[in-house]
Amino acid sequence: MSTDQQLDVRNEVPARRHTLIFETWHALEPGTAFELVNDHDPKPLYYQFDAEHNGEFSWNYQEEGPEVWRVRIGKQ
Repeated sequence: MSTDQQLDVRNEVPARRHTLIFETWHALEPGTAFELVNDHDPKPLYYQFDAEHNGEFSWNYQEEGPEVWRVRIGKQ
């Protein structure tokens, strides 16, 4: 069973989502992760992580739609 923190952004306004996600990620200890729950494929977020934190994060889909996406995002 996962003990990762869960961040469900489905009820957040889109403009606030990335801010919340990056705040959550920055607060992680190295070697830990959180589970992002979203209402669409967060692929643009992956590209932002890759551009700003290349080699510092992990990205593993746990569920891929069609209505809910869950991604485990870790800090290296």
